Amino acid sequence: MLQSYHRVCIEKKLKSKKAGGVILLEYFKKRKAWKQEISEQVKKDRAKRKERKQEISVLPEAEKKAAMNSDKLLRKEQKQQRKEELKSLSRKERKARKKEIKMYKKIKNRPRRIAGWSAAAILLLIVGVTLGPTALSAVENMTGKHINIDTTSAEAVKAREAADAISEEIANEGIVLLKNENNSLPLADKKLNIFGSNAFSFKYGGGGSGGADQTRAVPLFDALESAGIQYNQELYDYYASLPELEGAAGEADAGFVQVVKGMLGGAETAGEPDVSDAALAQAKEYSENAMIIIQSDSVEASDVSSDQLKLSEEMHALIEKVAETFSNVTIVVNAGNTLELGVVEEFPSIQSVLWVGTPGPFGTVSLAKVLSGELNPSGRITDTYVYDVGSAPASENFGDYRYENLDKAYLNYEEGIYVGYRFYETYYQGNEEGYKETVQFPFGSGLSYTTFDWNITEQQLNNESIQLQVEVTNTGEVTGKDVVQVYYSAPYTQGGIEKSAINLASFSKTQLLEPGETEVVTINFDTRDMASYDMKNENYILESGTYQIKLGKNVHEIDSTLDFELADDIVYETDADTGTEYKNRFTESENELTVLSRNDWEGTYPSDEDDSKIASDKVIERVQGHEFHDDVEMPVTGAENGLKLEDLKELDHDDPKWDEFLDQLTVDQMIEYVTEGAYHTGAIDELGIPNTVLMDGPAGFNFFFKKFEAGAYPSEIVIASTWNHELAYEMGEVVGKEAKAYGIHGWYAPALNIHRSAQGGRNFEYMSEDPVLNGMIGANLSKGSEDQGVIVFMKHFIMNEQETNARSGMLVWSNEQAMRELHLRPFEITVKEAGVTGAMSSFSYIDGKWANPALLNGMLREEWGFEGVVSSDAVFGFMEPQKAITSGNDLMLDILSVPNNQKQLEEAYANHPEAITAGLRNSMHNSLFATLQTYLFD
Repeated sequence: MLQSYHRVCIEKKLKSKKAGGVILLEYFKKRKAWKQEISEQVKKDRAKRKERKQEISVLPEAEKKAAMNSDKLLRKEQKQQRKEELKSLSRKERKARKKEIKMYKKIKNRPRRIAGWSAAAILLLIVGVTLGPTALSAVENMTGKHINIDTTSAEAVKAREAADAISEEIANEGIVLLKNENNSLPLADKKLNIFGSNAFSFKYGGGGSGGADQTRAVPLFDALESAGIQYNQELYDYYASLPELEGAAGEADAGFVQVVKGMLGGAETAGEPDVSDAALAQAKEYSENAMIIIQSDSVEASDVSSDQLKLSEEMHALIEKVAETFSNVTIVVNAGNTLELGVVEEFPSIQSVLWVGTPGPFGTVSLAKVLSGELNPSGRITDTYVYDVGSAPASENFGDYRYENLDKAYLNYEEGIYVGYRFYETYYQGNEEGYKETVQFPFGSGLSYTTFDWNITEQQLNNESIQLQVEVTNTGEVTGKDVVQVYYSAPYTQGGIEKSAINLASFSKTQLLEPGETEVVTINFDTRDMASYDMKNENYILESGTYQIKLGKNVHEIDSTLDFELADDIVYETDADTGTEYKNRFTESENELTVLSRNDWEGTYPSDEDDSKIASDKVIERVQGHEFHDDVEMPVTGAENGLKLEDLKELDHDDPKWDEFLDQLTVDQMIEYVTEGAYHTGAIDELGIPNTVLMDGPAGFNFFFKKFEAGAYPSEIVIASTWNHELAYEMGEVVGKEAKAYGIHGWYAPALNIHRSAQGGRNFEYMSEDPVLNGMIGANLSKGSEDQGVIVFMKHFIMNEQETNARSGMLVWSNEQAMRELHLRPFEITVKEAGVTGAMSSFSYIDGKWANPALLNGMLREEWGFEGVVSSDAVFGFMEPQKAITSGNDLMLDILSVPNNQKQLEEAYANHPEAITAGLRNSMHNSLFATLQTYLFD
C-alpha cells in the first residue's frame, strides 16, 4: 500500500481514473524491477562473501588472521570511499543513492516476518488454529476477564491526581538544554514560529508495554499558549491545512496491535512536507524566533536502522530553509533514541537545542515553561550523542543474524565492555581532536540558565569507601538545580583486564537553589565498586596503582580530580552481601567471539562479516537439551496440615514452616497456578491463597488488550535524565499507591536493560547506556513501589536490547566480564538496594539457554540473595514451561496457550515426576513468598 505522501504526489498528476490506474501500475512495475535488481545484487554479494569465507577457512591460523584483518581494512576503506562518493553527488542523485543503500540494507538484513498481515488477521489466525479450550482460554486472557481493577473510586481519582503531579515534575526535571548560544533561551520575544509536521504529532511516550494512558496529554499549542508563548496562528493554519497532516494528531496504535505491527516491520513514515516561500515570508515578518521538532520512530517489537536516526532529506531541507531565514532557531529532540544532530552545527542561526525525550502527558507544558523562562532546565542526557551512530562498535553486530543449521537467530556482543561513552572516552583518550570530530554531546551533558561553582569541602578516600562532600553554589542570577557527577578512572595494564578509561561511580542532584545560595551534597560509594571482573581468576580485583576520582559536569568535562593510591592489589573472592564465592557462570557455550580490546582496537573491532553461521554441536545440544535432575527426593503433595498462607507472614523464605504449607499443594493446583500467570495469579481459596493482579508498564499502568484510565509518566529515559534519586523514589511510591487504589499487586517494571545501540526499539523504555545510572534510578523506583507493598518485576533479565528476532528466541553471546559489569549490574544494584521481590526474565537465550538456571538460580538467587518470583515475558513457542519451572522461572506470562502449557507440564511430570514436582514446588514457594510481602497481608 502506498504511503500518504506517495498518494498525494500521484493524485496531483491524475486527471482521470483511467490515467490514475496507468500511472499507479507503472509505479509498481518500476519499483518491483528496482527491488529485484537490488535483491540480485544482495545474492551475488552473499555468494562472494561465502566463497571468501571458505577460502579463508582452509588457511593456516596465522594466514587466516592476516587475511581476516586485511579484509576488514578493505571493507573500512570501501565504506569511507562510499561516503566520499555520496558527498560528490548532487542532492537529487544523493537522495536516490541513499534510497538504494537503504533498500540494499533492508533486503540484506530482512528479518523473517509474516508479511502483509494485519494485527487482526494474526489474532484471528492464532485463536483459529488453537481450537477448543485453548482458544477459549486465549479469548478470556485477552479480554481481561480475570482482571478486576477499580479505577473509578474517589481513592483512584486522588491517586491519578498525585500521578499527574509527579509526572509533570519528572518532565520538568528531565528536560535537557544541550545548546544555548548567546543565551537565546529563554525567549526574550515571546512570539514563536513553529515549523514542521511533528508539532502536530508530538510524542508523549512509547508503545507496547512501555506505553501509557495519554488521554490527559496537553497539546503542544495549548501548552505554549498557557506559558505566554504566542505562536504564529497563520503558520499553524498553513500546516493544519496540508493533506499530509491529515489525522496526524489522531490516536496512534497501542498495546497488542502496535506490537504485532512492529513484529511485521512497522510502517514507513510520511515525508516532511515542504514549506512555501509565502509562508516563510509571513513567518519572518511575525518573529525571528523559529522552532522545529525532530523525532524517531522506534517502538516495542521494531528496531530502527541507522538511516532512520539521521535526518530525512525533507527534514534537513526544512531546517536549512528555516535556518537561512531566521536568526534564532531552536531544535527540539522529541525522541527516545539518540539521533544524529550534526545539522545544529551547520547553521549559526541554530542557537539552541532542547532534548525532551518522550516526556509524558505534561511534557509539552515543561517545554513551554523552559522556552518562556518560567522553568530552568536541569536534566542531563543519558547517552552519548555522536555525529555518526554507526561509529559505535555495537552497531556492527545489530540486526538479523541466523544460524544455517539451527532454527534460531543469534547476536554477538563483540563490543564487550565498550558500550557508549566507555568506548569513545577510551578509544579517543589522548586524541582530543578525534574525540571532538566524533562526539557532539558527551554522556551526562546538560546546561542551565544559571551557573554553579563546586568546592570539595571534605574527602575520605580509603580501601573501604570513597566519600566526598561538595559545596554547590548558584553563582548566577536564576534559580536552578545542579547535578554533581562523580566518575573514576582505574589503572590499566597493557594487555591486562579490560577497563574503560572512565566510569560513572555515583551522582547527586541539588535542591532548588536561589542565586547565591549554597548546598553541600554528600556522595559516597564503596571502593570495591571500582573493581574489575577477572575472568581468568574468577574474581573481582582492584589492581594496585592510582585511582582518579573525578567530579564532572559530564563524562568528558572534568571539574576536579582526586588521586587515590592503592599500594597492593585487593582481590574480592566472595559477594559482599551473601558471601557466595564468585565463579564464571556463563562459559559453557564454546561460542568463539572476538571481543573488542583496547590492547588491539583494529584487530578486535567487531564485524558481522566474520561471523560463523554454523552452530556447533554443543550449542545445538544446549539449546535443545535440558537437565531435569531426577535424583531429587519426591516432595509431599496434598497433605492436610491445616495451614493458610497468612500463617507464614513475617517468616523468612527458608523457614521450615514453609515446607509444611507447601506439602498441602497438589500437582494439579501447582500446574494451573504457574501456567496461568499472565497479568494475574489465581486464587486457591482453601489454602488462603488470594488472586493477584499484575500489570504493565514502566510509564504507567496499562493492559495490552483493554484500555483503562491510569496515571501516565514520562518514559524511563526521561526519568533517568532527571538524575534525581529522590524523584525516582517518589514516582515508585506514587505508582504503589495508585496500584493499591486500583487493586493491583504487581508492577511489570522498571526496565533496566542498557542502551547497547542507538537502534534499539525499546530505548525509550530503558534508561541509559550506563549500568550504574540505570541501577540507581531503577533501585529507587523499585523501592518506592515495594515500600507500598507492591511487587516490582524488574525486567528484562537479561540482555534484551534488540527487538529484531527477540520473540523467536535469540541466542545472545557475550563474555562474562561484559555481562557482569554492564548487563547484570543494574539488576544487581536494584536487588541489593531495593530488596525487590519480583523479576521478569527476557526472551533471550543466555549462554545457549532460555531460562538459564545459572542466571536465575545461580546469579540472581544464590550470588545476589534475591528472594521472590520470576515471571517469563510474554510466552512464545520456544518458551517451554517444564524447562522454566526447573530452571528458576516461576510464572508463565501466557495469554494464548495456557492449556498447551499445562499439557506439556503433565507430560513432563509423567516422565520426570520428582523433578517436575520439585520445580513446581519451588515456583509456588517463590511466588507465594512475594505475594505475602504485598499489601494484601497488611
